[in-house]
Amino acid sequence: MDYIIFIISLAALIYGADLIINQSEKIALRFGISEYVVGATLIALGTSLPEMAASVTASLHHHAQLSVSNIIGSNIINIALVLGAVLLISKKVIPNRDFFAKDSSWALFPVLIFVLIALDGQITRFSGFALLFLMFGYVLFLLNNPGEATESSIEEEIKKEEFNPLKTTLLLIAGFIVVVYGADYTISSASNIAKSFGVSEWIIGVILIAFGTSLPELVVSIMAARANKADMAIGNVIGSNMANISVALGSAAIARPIELDFSKYAFDMATLVVATLMLVFITANKMYSKPAGISLLILLAIFAQHTMRALG
Repeated sequence: MDYIIFIISLAALIYGADLIINQSEKIALRFGISEYVVGATLIALGTSLPEMAASVTASLHHHAQLSVSNIIGSNIINIALVLGAVLLISKKVIPNRDFFAKDSSWALFPVLIFVLIALDGQITRFSGFALLFLMFGYVLFLLNNPGEATESSIEEEIKKEEFNPLKTTLLLIAGFIVVVYGADYTISSASNIAKSFGVSEWIIGVILIAFGTSLPELVVSIMAARANKADMAIGNVIGSNMANISVALGSAAIARPIELDFSKYAFDMATLVVATLMLVFITANKMYSKPAGISLLILLAIFAQHTMRALG
């Protein structure tokens, strides 16, 4: 029964996040916020809502391993699977935006800060607020540095549809309710699944929950790649990873300080750092090619093999 609950609640979590993304975009457009800023902030934050809801819920319910492993696994999957798939699927990836000069530091620094914080064995509320401040800085940076990217991240139907404040507000509230309850049932069922298999919650979080909560990023980026919107696809990965660590993990630590045994999960942490460095290297050398995509998928395979060994 826990498996069915897990699948349904995870689907509800993703559906609720999609509702929130769409309604937030309508509100932003209604008040004249530029499409690029909406795409770089709301979509990145919106696709990270499942991770945030799952991590905060896990933290409040004393499932610290789930709250952290979900973030680490999601960020690895975002780079290795999502970006890897984008580079393989796209016929030609030529971004207008210089992601190395303008965005790569925002992908790398939060990861390094997270690792340094985790070395102490505890992610405190103060650390949580510091991580949230990073996202605030990133949003300010985007507002002041919109760059050359002009691709619209807002679907034409959203722009054409007449704005209905009451309908939008109700759907927004419904989205948050679905996300909250979806996260609650996802975490409780995942914890029960871990117990039934006799494995740690960390393994369940870094595989099942991480993959499930990364589905919005995967769908958005692949759709963008197929539409030849390289900036949106790559920007979504960078923005989502930034939001995962700063907002999702920061909020989880604020909800309840997180105890973490760094030595037990050093391989996963190291994989996260390596994946992020590969992202920086690819953007620095503009290696938006199929070989680069294959190298990312190889990293994912190594990570998956190590995790499966832990299961055995």
